[in-house]
Amino acid sequence: MSLAAEPEARVEVRVVDRKLGLAAIIGLIFFSVSGGPYGLEDTIGEAGAGMGILLILVTPLVWSLPTSLMVAELSTMMPVQGGYYQWVKKGLGPFWGFQEGWWSWVVSWVDLAIYPVLFVDFASYFFPILQENGWVRWLVCLFFIWSLALLNMRGSDVVGGSSKLFLVIVLAPFVVLFVVGLFKMDRNPFQPFVFEGTGFGTAFGSGLFVIMWNYMGWDGLSTVAGEIRNPRRDYPRALAITIPLITAIYLLPTLVSLAVVGPDEVEWTAGAYNLVADAVVGRWLGVVLSITALVSAIGLFSAWMLSYSRIPFALATDGWLPGSLTRLSPRGAPTRTIVIAGLICSLAAAGPFQALVAIDVTVYACALMLEFVTLLALRRSHPEINRPFRVPGGWAGAVLITLLPLAVTAVAVYYQVLDVGPMQGLGWAGAALATGPVAYLVLRPSKLRRGIDQRVDLETGELIG
Repeated sequence: MSLAAEPEARVEVRVVDRKLGLAAIIGLIFFSVSGGPYGLEDTIGEAGAGMGILLILVTPLVWSLPTSLMVAELSTMMPVQGGYYQWVKKGLGPFWGFQEGWWSWVVSWVDLAIYPVLFVDFASYFFPILQENGWVRWLVCLFFIWSLALLNMRGSDVVGGSSKLFLVIVLAPFVVLFVVGLFKMDRNPFQPFVFEGTGFGTAFGSGLFVIMWNYMGWDGLSTVAGEIRNPRRDYPRALAITIPLITAIYLLPTLVSLAVVGPDEVEWTAGAYNLVADAVVGRWLGVVLSITALVSAIGLFSAWMLSYSRIPFALATDGWLPGSLTRLSPRGAPTRTIVIAGLICSLAAAGPFQALVAIDVTVYACALMLEFVTLLALRRSHPEINRPFRVPGGWAGAVLITLLPLAVTAVAVYYQVLDVGPMQGLGWAGAALATGPVAYLVLRPSKLRRGIDQRVDLETGELIG
């Protein structure tokens, strides 16, 4: 079948508007990665006060910074719609490109479901029935999912604009908590470094999966690079701003909170910062933090739906999925892939938070490693291509930033298996990864019949074909 047989797929790729400016990108990356310290509490609860702070400080250096450097080089080299799917396909070939896209899509089924779960956990501060009645809990999740799906259908500029507002709303009460808490610190925030009866390695491993989840997602916005006004300039700038911003918003309120209200006075799990705010500032800030926690979950889900809905869109424009998925709304949103994301998320939202995180981080890390391998492969196969941003340090720098996240992932998986066994979370993650080669074999004949094969022109950084 000729390319002309799939006209909508080819046309839709070329009519995407570049609407997102620097401020919107910062807001979207913030909510793709963080959304504030909410969700971080389990790091302290699992690892201990001192170990939790150590993980907050170390993880950006060995996980976030290497990933951001890799993303900055590849995204400025190939600022195309579909992002990491197109990068890996160009560097490693169609099989691994498909694995990258498929695994990332599978991650979205779990990752998107985490935020409705968090939203309901935070909302239970006001409505305890959400912890007591499973059906009510799920119905609230459904309302959350489909309300934000409708927001996404209005276009990336609406999601980007709302992210800027959400960023200010989420950060404001933590600034108040930090400033007031500075004058009330009366204990060592690093004590206990680990909980009694827990060794250094066990505590480190217990908190590592959660902190990795809190620091992952730097490549997420690459899937909408075709909608960024000036991706080669603004994406690296936004990464440079958000890494220290997110690290600070994790570290400073946590440090002050532990110096006023230690881990033995508050149960450090979802919602702990609300209780800390009650104790440090007053009941009013606890209520405000509870409300902004809901805003954080909204911003996280909305930003990730924007990113993840472009994955099946990219696979469809390349012939792997039906061409009908490439149709855009008048506002430029792939409404059909947004609906699919909402349906899958509605089913996955029934899972427990910890199991979802283990699956999420493991599958995401495997997809991420393909991006790092792609960085090295393109350095070797296309050394002459213009790279507006280049990872510093030549080959040594590129290899180093690849090895650091690989080592972090290996340690996290080791301790997860040691702690709960191979099937708790990780068994499901392995099953999710195994679906990639199966889906490739199943879908490849239909792709060949469609005759579509998009390629990245490295001279221009644009999609062709």
